[in-house]
Amino acid sequence: MRRLIVVMVVLLSAFSAGCRAPERKPTKQSELDVCRLQKSELESQIRTIERENANLKEQIRILSRVEKDVEIEEIYGLKGIRLTRYTNLYDKDNDGRKETLIVYLQPVDNNGDIVKAAGAVDVQLWDLSKEAEQALLGQWRVERDELKKMWYNSFLVVNYRLNFNAGEKTAQFKDPLTVKVAFTDYITGRVFEEQRVVKP
Repeated sequence: MRRLIVVMVVLLSAFSAGCRAPERKPTKQSELDVCRLQKSELESQIRTIERENANLKEQIRILSRVEKDVEIEEIYGLKGIRLTRYTNLYDKDNDGRKETLIVYLQPVDNNGDIVKAAGAVDVQLWDLSKEAEQALLGQWRVERDELKKMWYNSFLVVNYRLNFNAGEKTAQFKDPLTVKVAFTDYITGRVFEEQRVVKP
């Protein structure tokens, strides 16, 4: 009986092996098609690299004509920042409390023109009538990616418009406060500072 079972197992194994489809070897035509596809992809990559190389050569050609002793500040020319007169505390939700600080910031170049400069902004709100440890009412930082979304350009107004929640410390806005702003220019690395007194 045991011998019969062994024979049947061997026969079943042989039968199942015979039912499998034989593995197909790649034909010359399929290998040729694969090679053609690879060649097409490589040619596309070469064209892309050649375009990038041509662009870099053009940049080098232009930059080589720039005078060697010219400072980046002379080319870029960011001179400072201005806080407009609209910088103040506002009651945005009409609940009787001025808890929203809006800072209108204008980076200006050597000619006094407003420019959309890339950088980060640090803002502080101070009550200079209080003791030193209580004078700082709030501070915020706006990084470059967030700052570029705050650019506002219309027919009459061009500036960064920064909104901050000053909270309960300014809800009863009765005395003048001081807004201090530091703008870090990401092109030159310079920090430009400005401050403005805001009144109720």
